[in-house]
Amino acid sequence: MLTDDAPVSVQTGLGRSWTKKVLSVEWLGQTLASLCWICSVLVYGLNSTGDWLQLGAASAWFLASVGAVMSIEDK
Repeated sequence: MLTDDAPVSVQTGLGRSWTKKVLSVEWLGQTLASLCWICSVLVYGLNSTGDWLQLGAASAWFLASVGAVMSIEDK
């Protein structure tokens, strides 16, 4: 039978370590910088091979930042 003093714990897939990392200055700075780089390439246009390479580099940087957070496991 269920009693009032039974401990209840709800765990989600995202824990404090994930949110702590996302709210860190380092992660926010890296992510914001990569997004600004992507936006600047798109604003100035994709007129040459170098522009496409810059877009690829900025996108890879952004995906690496997101991947770093997604790979954090709760302990």
